[in-house]
Amino acid sequence: MSTSPTISFIGAGNMASAIIGGMLDNGYQASDIWVSAPDDSHLQAIRKRFGVSVTTDNRYCAQQADMLILAVKPQVMAQVCQDIAPVVQNTRPLVVSIAAGLTADTLDAWLGGGLPLVRVMPNTPSLVGKGAAGLYANDAVTEEQKRSVQAVFESIGSALWVQDEHRLHGVTALSGSGPAYFFLFLEALEAAATEAGIDSATARALAIQTMAGAAEMAARSEHDPAQLKRNVMSPGGTTERAIQAFETGGLRDLVKQAYDAAYQRSEEMATELASPQ
Repeated sequence: MSTSPTISFIGAGNMASAIIGGMLDNGYQASDIWVSAPDDSHLQAIRKRFGVSVTTDNRYCAQQADMLILAVKPQVMAQVCQDIAPVVQNTRPLVVSIAAGLTADTLDAWLGGGLPLVRVMPNTPSLVGKGAAGLYANDAVTEEQKRSVQAVFESIGSALWVQDEHRLHGVTALSGSGPAYFFLFLEALEAAATEAGIDSATARALAIQTMAGAAEMAARSEHDPAQLKRNVMSPGGTTERAIQAFETGGLRDLVKQAYDAAYQRSEEMATELASPQ
């Protein structure tokens, strides 16, 4: 019989599947994982794909858990939490939420109060094992529990803690929404290259590989992005001319405006979602 903690997922969408896949690739056992969702046909596909245990009964799934990962949409979280509250008040699992916007206090209140709870802000590159997640733990979470949660999310990328829950709004605006910022830049760069005569498939492939290569250089380098940028530039050369165009066009201010807009919307959503519908 396994002595490893049982990890239960309520919700079986793309992010839950990504986490489960990453866990299995990093030594977690399928026999220690439970998943619940309302659609049994979808659950059976999850069971066949991963070999995990499945059920349509959220309460039963929660009852199995040492770590309970809430992977449902924020709009239905209140209903889900209030339904399983009697169970988790009895079993006292470590609760992990990957829902954007909902605060630890709000979730804990819906679950009956007094639970160890971690909020995680993952992002969509988690689907390909290259995620960047921000994590926050309430005061009831032990250091051992924090390590357990971090290990789960490091199975799909990087996982970094913030000490102040409000900082998760900043994480949302950075890594949560950030992939779309880079996709927009890719889209614009591809369009510019295509207009200059490069066929779109070639332009896209070159732009994607250039972005991936630049990201890998930044990750490996001891230099900051400003120095890496200077390393590419030659006085009077093409890169310098392009960077001057970005600076003159106000790219830095535009990025700051976009970041602030996402941050503000994250704060608004926290307020909107705190009241059960």
